Amino acid sequence: MPRMTASKARKDFADTLNRVAFGGERVVLERRGKPLAALVPIRDLELLEALEEKSDLEAARKALKERGSVPWKKVKAALGL
Repeated sequence: MPRMTASKARKDFADTLNRVAFGGERVVLERRGKPLAALVPIRDLELLEALEEKSDLEAARKALKERGSVPWKKVKAALGL
């Protein structure tokens, strides 16, 4: 995966953005040699978000199975509502 300094990415933003958006590249942005962030194609972000949602849903189902559900009235009372 290509790496570049944040200042170079800022200077060459349009070119870097095109490489990511149309070339499908993932670019790691660094400052003082340490990775800070990454530019990724939107389809990669959408896939990551879908995987996170699936993982959250599986965890919620597992928690419900292990602990059961709590009546809404009890939740409201516990929150002082």
